[in-house]
Amino acid sequence: MSHLLALTLGCLLDYCFGDPKKMPHPVVGMGRFISVLEKRWNKGRHRVWKGWLLWVVVTGSVCLLTWSVVKAAALWSHPFSIVLEGILIWTTIAGKGLKDAAMKVYLPLQEGDWTSARSELGWIVGRDTDQLVESELVRGTVETVAENVSDGVTAPLFYALIGGAPLALLYRAVNTCDSMLGYKTDRYKRFGFASAKMDDVLNYIPSRLTAVVTIIISNGTLHEKRWRFRHLPSQAAHHPSPNSGWGEAAAALSLGVQLGGENSYFGEKSFRPYIGFPNYELSNIHIMQINELLTRTVAAWIVLLWLGGMGFELAVSWGRSL
Repeated sequence: MSHLLALTLGCLLDYCFGDPKKMPHPVVGMGRFISVLEKRWNKGRHRVWKGWLLWVVVTGSVCLLTWSVVKAAALWSHPFSIVLEGILIWTTIAGKGLKDAAMKVYLPLQEGDWTSARSELGWIVGRDTDQLVESELVRGTVETVAENVSDGVTAPLFYALIGGAPLALLYRAVNTCDSMLGYKTDRYKRFGFASAKMDDVLNYIPSRLTAVVTIIISNGTLHEKRWRFRHLPSQAAHHPSPNSGWGEAAAALSLGVQLGGENSYFGEKSFRPYIGFPNYELSNIHIMQINELLTRTVAAWIVLLWLGGMGFELAVSWGRSL
């Protein structure tokens, strides 16, 4: 019950305040810690094992430190520890930040200011944006929101239900390790192997459950939703990531649009297989629709976590009474 209250408080704080720029953020500390270890250990022989060691040290340190802080707070005051956990969980989610970033692309598009829209999209994607037309600007925005619903919101909440703030922060540490080290370049291919694989492992269940919830709460008839569920696995498999494709596929099928296609990175063309079907041509209205889908998915996710948590509590109580 404490975890449920804490994660709900974290969601409310994110909904109201997002990610305050002047507030110290644990992810910044994680990033600096990872950077120091990477510079020291990512050289010489046995880089795969050194990468595993970095992963264990970073995630273990984050989890142990968070657990110690929360435990100390609980010894002083249980209500205070719940509030503290809620604040810590707040730092692991980015629902409002995702929506705000999407709106920063949408508003210039509404005014026909493609230059500003390209600039804003460039802050949230890695692809070149300086030559993108409206439909491609919309595609990049929709893909970014769809990919990040799970690892930016629902996955940390999933782990917060299981283990409170310590497990939510551990998940964020795993995600940060992957974002900094999980590249397939000569420098990181071996050293970042552990970070990339463990991020895939921890996102496996949340990404798929999130996709299911997204389709359930999407607009449409029961027949349309059955059709989306039937195509969900095959469309998700088109994405190069074993987990991100589920969010994109659920969004594409729910909105009736096609994602994927040709992108440019530092002037070099790259093609990603298409996801979804082009029932509608991409336009700026789909940015509003993906934001609405995000809001409804997160709300349904919180309800699902409450049902799961309460069900578990009842099962434990019933088991003890036997």
